[in-house]
Amino acid sequence: MKKAFNSLLALLVAVASFSQPLSEQAEISVITCGPGQEAVFTAFGHSAFRVYDPVNGINAAFNYGVFDFDQPNFYLNFARGHNRYRLAVQDFERFEYVYQYYNRYVHEQVLNLTLEQKQELFDYLIWNAQPENQFYFYDYFYDNCATKLPEIVQKVFGVSVVFDGSYITKPLSIRALTDLYLKYQPWGDLGIDLCLGLPMDKIATPYEHMFLPDYVEYGFDHATINGKPLVKQKVIRYEARPETFSNGIFQPLYVFSLFAVITLALTLYDFKRRKTSNWFDALLFGAIGLIGVLLFLLWVATDHRAAANNLNVLWALPTHFASAFLVFKPREWVKKYFLIVLITNSLLLVSWAWLPQTLHFSLVPIVIALSARAYAQYKR
Repeated sequence: MKKAFNSLLALLVAVASFSQPLSEQAEISVITCGPGQEAVFTAFGHSAFRVYDPVNGINAAFNYGVFDFDQPNFYLNFARGHNRYRLAVQDFERFEYVYQYYNRYVHEQVLNLTLEQKQELFDYLIWNAQPENQFYFYDYFYDNCATKLPEIVQKVFGVSVVFDGSYITKPLSIRALTDLYLKYQPWGDLGIDLCLGLPMDKIATPYEHMFLPDYVEYGFDHATINGKPLVKQKVIRYEARPETFSNGIFQPLYVFSLFAVITLALTLYDFKRRKTSNWFDALLFGAIGLIGVLLFLLWVATDHRAAANNLNVLWALPTHFASAFLVFKPREWVKKYFLIVLITNSLLLVSWAWLPQTLHFSLVPIVIALSARAYAQYKR
């Protein structure tokens, strides 16, 4: 009870402080927090605004990366691409402590603003934090906790703020940018490459690079306001200690390669005994068909823009799910179906490196396994 009362009291004090004009000593900063390996979503880092005013007792983080598992239909909305994130105002010391605890660096860029500009930006953040304004529909690459910062600065100050992207001499695709941060998340990297399609392979503009917090930091370093540097001071608040990470042998390429070897061995055994392991094919094509159905639904039935035009459906055909039930009832047209699958997969393997969409290399053994079993069903 005492803890709840103290939290309520602190909230009332904060609200009273926010109602006061900023003092001459106030500063507004961009905070960049380094990547972590606790989960896939932590691997990209984080961004937030900090408002510090010692005169008014304000030391707050304005965090656009907050979501609530308890909101109605959270998982359904997440699957449909209706992810509701919100702006939360948090005690900065507690916000910072979490990243230090997990050994993730914390960098601060103090913005080069006049008192009037600070007040203008602060007023916008307070307005945005109101219950009726705090929610927004999250997009992985175009509207997230990082993209909000340059977006809001330009919204508040207009054309006086210029982000000079000339420092990016070799622009990367959105997929390549995500790959940079998933070196120690091989299964997460596979999941993203599997579920997201051709939009991921467009070359990002310098501004679009700022869907990543590190590039928000680089972007502000190279930004100006009224012709002057937008950042007047950089502070390394916490530098992460060196750590060693290892993926071990339980990686998609190794696991799928072992599966392909087992599948090829089973196929040779089937030819030797002149029988077909229909139970194995039913499980294999049924599972791949379900993946294909998922990819197709992400493409056509959700608002995940990056999931459109996914070439992974060339090997994960949704029709494979139906074929899983047909392996037990040979028909001439079923034989032709598996011939088409064999030809399609063979062409896919030959053209793998030249496709407009970068398909995850660890999927090659899966396509080989599918081809082997399609050939076995065709020859039966």
